[in-house]
Amino acid sequence: MKTLDPDAFAAAERYLELHARLVDRLRFAHAFRGAPGELVRNAVAAYQNLDGGFGHAIEPDLRGAGGQPQGAEIAFGMLEGIAASDEPLLLRACDWLAEHSTEEGGVPWVLPSVLDDPRGPWWQPQGEKPPAALNPTAPLAGLLHAFGVDHPWLGPATEYCWNAIAEAGEIGAYDALCILNFLERVPDRDRAEAEFQRLRGPLRGSAALDPDAPGHVHSPVDLAPRPDLMARRLFSDEEIDLHLDRIVEDQGEDGGWAPNFTMWTPVVVHEWGGYLTLARLKTLKAYGRIEQ
Repeated sequence: MKTLDPDAFAAAERYLELHARLVDRLRFAHAFRGAPGELVRNAVAAYQNLDGGFGHAIEPDLRGAGGQPQGAEIAFGMLEGIAASDEPLLLRACDWLAEHSTEEGGVPWVLPSVLDDPRGPWWQPQGEKPPAALNPTAPLAGLLHAFGVDHPWLGPATEYCWNAIAEAGEIGAYDALCILNFLERVPDRDRAEAEFQRLRGPLRGSAALDPDAPGHVHSPVDLAPRPDLMARRLFSDEEIDLHLDRIVEDQGEDGGWAPNFTMWTPVVVHEWGGYLTLARLKTLKAYGRIEQ
């Protein structure tokens, strides 16, 4: 079993100090150094517009100032375990989500306004009136349930997610991540477990079990970044250990971890690098792979 020794951990911290965004440096300080969560909350607030939407490259590949559903998902994830149910940032974002939802109750993958912004080439809307999508409605709804938020948007969005999950067959990695995020946090635990059991095969099949798989793939530990998550049950101990070993091995000479997807402009290299490095450190910590 490979572990991150103190020198390697110090190198990762140094990488974050040199290259990561302020919000990710503060998230590291909160997760590993006991810094107050309020500092993270304040940094996330800087990405929120007056209309409640999150933009300004909080999702690094969406460089525009205007809000996008994916921006809200990133922001909610950063605030999990920090924000309370009555957090104004969340409630304003819910108002924004309600304003940009479809008749189905969810939000699209990306809004057509993205066409006016510099962005990664894959961010293309599905027409002038794009349909709702599990990515990112499911994680948005799941995270709001985790916060305990009470807002009119959440009921229809939750129902949309249940209906879309019920129709799911073959599942790609991104939709798998979104479905698992929702099922992990939604209050109806019996229904969540039933859907998890029904979709075990497709969910497992969305992960690349071979740590040498090329391209932009997601590993078992991407789906199960903590051992207490329901997704952990999709994989054997040997499979999880193999990919945890690979995380340790894949630390770069600069101390960080590099993404396995296209870096379409230089600025996103370290923005994603900082975000991913923190995620890798949190996963290694959760599985007891960081030496004290």
